[in-house]
Amino acid sequence: MLMKHIIDAYEVLDSTYVTGEKVKEYLLGIKPDANIEVYELVGPKGSTDMLKVRIPGTRGKMNGGDAPTIGLLGRLGGIGARPERIGFVSDGDGALCAVALAAKLLDMQNKGDFLEGDVFISTHICPDAPTAPHDPVPFMGSPVEMSQVNREEVSPELDAILSVDTTKGNRVINTRGFAISQTVKEGYILRTSEDLLDLMQITTGKLPYVFPLALQDITPYGNDVHHINSVLQPCTATNAPVVGVAITAETMVPGCATGATHASDVEEAARFMLEVAKAFGKGQCKFYDEEEYARLIKLYGDLKHFQTLGNE
Repeated sequence: MLMKHIIDAYEVLDSTYVTGEKVKEYLLGIKPDANIEVYELVGPKGSTDMLKVRIPGTRGKMNGGDAPTIGLLGRLGGIGARPERIGFVSDGDGALCAVALAAKLLDMQNKGDFLEGDVFISTHICPDAPTAPHDPVPFMGSPVEMSQVNREEVSPELDAILSVDTTKGNRVINTRGFAISQTVKEGYILRTSEDLLDLMQITTGKLPYVFPLALQDITPYGNDVHHINSVLQPCTATNAPVVGVAITAETMVPGCATGATHASDVEEAARFMLEVAKAFGKGQCKFYDEEEYARLIKLYGDLKHFQTLGNE
């Protein structure tokens, strides 16, 4: 259970005075020697605080091992839209999930439970992000460009990525809780991972939900085409497989709405991501079929041009 960590993280994040340093202070209060990095990232509409937490595994690369590394990325525009909206916004659930995951993994190490592979957790902390028009409901904007965040969060050390983002401003996935995407790799939308579906069933006790992807959803922001949201944006900046974890609702909820965070839904998504991290580091969770992917490349060539802004 991560409910305590969800509640504690929410109390830290739901403040007009929150900064990346305050989140770092909260996490160091759990494990004083934790590897946590915070710095300001300046963009065209202001700045935000990047937060990076590196949690070494017993057989991970940080300890000279060969176990794979997973990235757990909390995607969002901001955790608040002050002064336009007072309080924690729906769009902040990705950051809430990421911070709670970091707190849980650090707490697990205090209690003697270590994952085999390294875990990299990152998000950004901005209590006063701008809003932006979007159909069918308004988006949260961001003080920084998505390409900037990708450069900070997506690195060659990551062997797979789970990207968690509030995904409630649509009419294509209509359920409370969370849903996952198919695996995306280098411009290909691949079949949904059976291992991830198994873990989702186990952690939720329900049949899994998979939200649909259009090709434009996996292209970079800035090309003037419609995107479901930023949940798959890491796939534009890496060769590693990426799966979106969408925190969802039955109805369309604007990202800038306050009072729309459901702690049980965020906890469920975080618990799923934790179980994936455990299994992935042990080599027991595959995001995609390597042989089938190689077959696709042989038959159809690479699709890396979909990771770019394209040609006018």
